[in-house]
Amino acid sequence: MIQKEERYLKISKEIVEYVGGLDNIQGVAHCATRLRIVLKDNDLLQMEKVENIDLAKGAFLAGDQLQIIFGAGLVNDVYKVFASYTHMENMSLSDVKQQSAQKLNPLQAVIKSLSDVFVEIMPAILAAALLLGLTGVLGKWDVVTDNDALYAINKLASLASNGIFSILPMAVCYSATKRYGGRPILGIVVGAIMLDASLANAYDIGKEGFNPEVLNIFGLNIELVGFQGGIIIALMMGFIIAKLDQYFERKVPDVIKLLVSPMLTVFISTVLLFTIVGPVGRELGNIITGSLVWMTNNLGPIGYMAFAGLQQVIVITGLHHILGAVEATLIADTGRNFLNPLMSVALMGQGGAVLGYLLLNWKNVRTRELCIPSFISTLFGISEPAIFGINLRYKFPLIAGCIAGAIAGAYCYFTDLAALGFGTTAVPGIAITDPNGNGYLHYIIAHIIALGVGIALCFIFGKAQVKKETITLENDETQPTVSSVSLIAPIQGTVKNVTACDDAVFSAETMGKGIVIEPTNGDVIAPADATVEFVFPSKHAIGLKLNDGSKVLIHCGIDTVNLNGEGFEVYVKKDQKITQGQKLSTMDLALIKSKGFSTQTIMVVTEKTDLKQVIITPDQKEVLTIK
Repeated sequence: MIQKEERYLKISKEIVEYVGGLDNIQGVAHCATRLRIVLKDNDLLQMEKVENIDLAKGAFLAGDQLQIIFGAGLVNDVYKVFASYTHMENMSLSDVKQQSAQKLNPLQAVIKSLSDVFVEIMPAILAAALLLGLTGVLGKWDVVTDNDALYAINKLASLASNGIFSILPMAVCYSATKRYGGRPILGIVVGAIMLDASLANAYDIGKEGFNPEVLNIFGLNIELVGFQGGIIIALMMGFIIAKLDQYFERKVPDVIKLLVSPMLTVFISTVLLFTIVGPVGRELGNIITGSLVWMTNNLGPIGYMAFAGLQQVIVITGLHHILGAVEATLIADTGRNFLNPLMSVALMGQGGAVLGYLLLNWKNVRTRELCIPSFISTLFGISEPAIFGINLRYKFPLIAGCIAGAIAGAYCYFTDLAALGFGTTAVPGIAITDPNGNGYLHYIIAHIIALGVGIALCFIFGKAQVKKETITLENDETQPTVSSVSLIAPIQGTVKNVTACDDAVFSAETMGKGIVIEPTNGDVIAPADATVEFVFPSKHAIGLKLNDGSKVLIHCGIDTVNLNGEGFEVYVKKDQKITQGQKLSTMDLALIKSKGFSTQTIMVVTEKTDLKQVIITPDQKEVLTIK
């Protein structure tokens, strides 16, 4: 035990040294698998040295947090020694989040809040965009237009696709009000006012005969024009509604609060909408959209190449979250979104770079384990495993991917490629591609260009390296098989390989091989006979030690550690012997989703006994076999 503590102390001292000293540490906590540290100055961080710290399985910067992956169980022991050494024993994960929030500069805070607003309404936008692309294609087929039943189905799908876009400002106003701490229903009310049928339609501005009613208040003329497509205005209004609601809830006496507080919030918000926020927001939206359109009209392919070449660098900084509002405004103002294909080929360039790096290091088993799932993620619009797991770490793949994206961006320019929606890229993104002008064909060709150039450049750059960097691995493929233990799924639902997980650390198999499940039932059961090694305080993660010595982590939801146990109930405790199928815990799927968290449940084998491997079997009843 003393030797272990000495080892953990050595690790702690190295972490402190490599992050820039004790004075640079603002907060520390841990979740089920990772040590989380908030730094005052990220520039002092020596990431390469941190990644190679003893027992660490990887490290990355997630926004404003340094996360060092030690794995289930081990992270608890390392944290105890590290927290004691840094004199931060009593900090909780919520404390670390507060420190992180304080560290955000105004621009970062705005970007994060924008991301939070669009997360809630993104499913509706994606659904509508996919339907819009589908109906756009089917509507051109004679077999559909000439058949009453097919025509009717396509017409209904068209209505479904138009729904969210026709009320998008109201949806954004609702989500923004909720995000900033106001009552969401008030956001819906003001959002409805923005789209009121008695107002002149904003899309008619500039048309012949456009003559909206004008009000005069103390010499101030107010045009009664609606805010169709006013996404930026809706964002601003959501913030104002929330702050007014909070203010009046504090100031209005309880006796009349129920009637007066919401009335004042809605009325004052409406006045501000037509006098200040609306005009300012409309002009701001025009400037943003106009600037982007100007860039594409005046800089030609250079503008497209610059955007596509740098977009994934923007992803690293987190600034990409603001683009959702820009895309929504583009669609509202022009009917087309030329940014979406550019972001998609930028992502595919990084995927190509991953394949190039894989070719360079094919004999390295660990490289294959990282690169293959990371590339598969890029096919479905998720670039973080590729960027943080390989490309950024080794630098030259990132550069190769950026150049590939830029070249494909030029192709997008010359073919006038655009999308009819936003929020999905890569393979799923073809469904929202504007089909006009052979759009689907050009979309596929653009991605093949990005992929091919990414592979070629990364391979060339890698060969040119004086000292080729490789991912360290422990190759045990030639070792004999000694035994096997079978596991069942810990929860009912759709079972996939863990590489399909939305969490980049799990999908890259950094924690081990395993599965991810989209649950349909909240009951979590034991995958095999085992002993409970730990139950995380927030109840979202349970560690098991199987009878053969292997260790398994069951992680319920993504980032659900932030719920601090809300929505979870655990029926076992540490050191308890359990049997396969025994109920371990329950999670309230509806509550967790309502809080904005994913319910994806992950089961990974974090530690195997000697000479054992893990394989995925197609039988969902027996989903893992440790051999």
